[in-house]
Amino acid sequence: MEETKFTPQTWPDKAEQATLEGKNKFVGIWIFICSDITLFASVFATYLSLKDKGPAGMEFSAASLFELPLAFVMTMLLLTSSLTSVYAMYHLKNHNFKGVQIWMSITVLLGLGFLALEIYEFYHYVHIGFGYTQSAFSSAFFTLVGTHGLHVVIGLVWIVCLIVRNAKRGLNLYNAPKYYAASIFWHFIDVIWVFIFTVVYLMGVLG
Repeated sequence: MEETKFTPQTWPDKAEQATLEGKNKFVGIWIFICSDITLFASVFATYLSLKDKGPAGMEFSAASLFELPLAFVMTMLLLTSSLTSVYAMYHLKNHNFKGVQIWMSITVLLGLGFLALEIYEFYHYVHIGFGYTQSAFSSAFFTLVGTHGLHVVIGLVWIVCLIVRNAKRGLNLYNAPKYYAASIFWHFIDVIWVFIFTVVYLMGVLG
């Protein structure tokens, strides 16, 4: 069966939910996010209960360890990447495939920048002796931030696969829901990081 060719004028207003498959993907991504919120709630609670807990005379504490300028730059990169994904979805709604690809690619670059800084941060902490098994505090920190970092990696791989796989296909009712679901997931990652920045870094350094 020949695929329907769309123009900006004939493109549905809610193309991401114009088909049953699209509606199922929309519901599915929100079910996943709700379950993921439970995961992050548990690791947040674990971190808060173990913050600054460790051997007597422990060398490291949140106030002396975390660097707000680095965390702030990481936050700006991730929040900006959320904005670029919004631009991508704006172009999706207007059936501008080139715009979708460009802004999703920029989202990936910003996400990679965030990930590079997070890897540097982890390397720095391990180098100075604040490793995963150093204390209950360090284990809780690396578990929380590392779980978020894993989600960033998953989101980046997901978006890159969409960009590459659909490069020659253009925008249609089959892949539009996939781009939209990836964008929702990316926004979720950004929201979780805002909580991490507040709970781990701001509360850790400023009390």
